[in-house]
Amino acid sequence: MKWRGRRGSSNVRTSSGGGKMIGGGIGGIIIAGILWLVFGVNPMTALQTGQVITGGGTSTSTEPATGDDRDTQFVKVVLADTEEVWHQIFNEGGQTYQEPSLILFNGQVSSACGSATAATGPFYCPGDQTIYLDTSFFAEMRQNLGISRDQQGSGDIENQGRAGDFAQAYVISHEVGHHVQTLLGITQQVNEASRQVTRTQANKLSVLQELQADCFAGVWAQRNQQRVQFLEPGDIDEAINAASQIGDDRLARASGRAVTPDSFTHGTSQQRVQWFTRGLESGNVQSCDTFSGAL
Repeated sequence: MKWRGRRGSSNVRTSSGGGKMIGGGIGGIIIAGILWLVFGVNPMTALQTGQVITGGGTSTSTEPATGDDRDTQFVKVVLADTEEVWHQIFNEGGQTYQEPSLILFNGQVSSACGSATAATGPFYCPGDQTIYLDTSFFAEMRQNLGISRDQQGSGDIENQGRAGDFAQAYVISHEVGHHVQTLLGITQQVNEASRQVTRTQANKLSVLQELQADCFAGVWAQRNQQRVQFLEPGDIDEAINAASQIGDDRLARASGRAVTPDSFTHGTSQQRVQWFTRGLESGNVQSCDTFSGAL
């Protein structure tokens, strides 16, 4: 993926909250659990299942991310790319896009959705319209998806990306997709509807919400490709591979659990690939109506 030389977002900050992970840390979690956590948790679902520790959180202050660390610079460019694309899409609809913040933290962080550790994985909190990303995220992705930091992409030397860059960008754009849902009022509708139905039905609504965020990530990729031609050979396959590995059904099998669709919260591997691909092929938000007839 080509990303160097483009604007970095000024909305990326680092947390000074610090804190240590409890127990053995993410390295001790089985591979299926890591893959699930690495690719994000719906804050509503996380709070219901206790994956985010609410109450008693540490006080966290943030400051602009000014370091020249490669991963930080990468995050800033990807977030800026999402800003450019979503500003354009919202303008086309006669609306104004409000940019989210992104906080990079190490170990533990407090948000409007509660306190979280690295084990929570990347997540978006509607309460403060902020994406939270632990600094171990990229290392975990490279390790658990078999992505080597030394692998080089194609293209000129200045803009060369590493294998796995676009899979990481997909995850960030998925979380931005949740921000878009908040701006459009979709998140609020899902939360309200979930309070009035059974747990099984609420899980189905969560699946639809996650699949729409996948579709929005695909829309972003297509529109950003039109804008800056940032994709390299193999990038789309990276994202599709990532999406297929984090389906609820595949993760259940990998962890030795029974596949129980009523408990799904993010969708099957096939569904995640299908909706990301739909957004990628259309570049149109209207193609991402996963909720038709559901709300």
